[in-house]
Amino acid sequence: MNILVAEDEADIRNLLRYDLSDEGYTVFTAADGAQALSIFQTETIHLLILDVMMPRLDGLSLLRKLREKSTVPVIFLTARSDDVDKVLGLGLGADDYLTKPFSMQELLARVGALLRRNYDYLQAESTRPHTLEYGNLRLDMDSCAVTLDGAPVELGAKEYLLLKFLMEHREHVFTKKQLYNAVWDDGTYYDDNTVMVHISRLRAKLEVDPQNPEYIKTIRGIGYKLHNTGIAR
Repeated sequence: MNILVAEDEADIRNLLRYDLSDEGYTVFTAADGAQALSIFQTETIHLLILDVMMPRLDGLSLLRKLREKSTVPVIFLTARSDDVDKVLGLGLGADDYLTKPFSMQELLARVGALLRRNYDYLQAESTRPHTLEYGNLRLDMDSCAVTLDGAPVELGAKEYLLLKFLMEHREHVFTKKQLYNAVWDDGTYYDDNTVMVHISRLRAKLEVDPQNPEYIKTIRGIGYKLHNTGIAR
């Protein structure tokens, strides 16, 4: 794992480099934010330790630039407690902070925890299915595209989200209210007719005979479920 340390105090910078290297990390160091940004753009960095107050480009400004393109974990080193309010209050995307003077053992523990958490997240993302398939239906979650028998199906945003939810929970029966809360995400309001209209639109686009649907079945007195008869068309 590669760690970038951006700290204008040479003693702290060198101490961090020594102790992190001793733990087996590859450490890059920068004396200011501008130098740190340059290193980040040319090297593969898995975690950053940033001082808040640095010349040329301070830690907060650097984080703003990083978050435009990256979710790499960031730990801030702050000189004063009010710096913590800036880091966390502005919501710039810092993952953790330590106030100087700090315990090196605590810093190493937090570095390890953040790297493990980020690694687990990336592993989960890499194994997350990017497509959902059910019968002759295929939904690509990266492009938000739906195909039926290989032909594209043009769906509105809510139609797409409704179909995606049903495909993620195939053969599960949902009430209209459950579908509304899942797709429209509005716990303060519920419109029974909205769900029925969108189900009708989906059937018109997916079914050979919308009055006798193969995919989106009505369960009388309860709601709907995604059901496939297995009939190839």
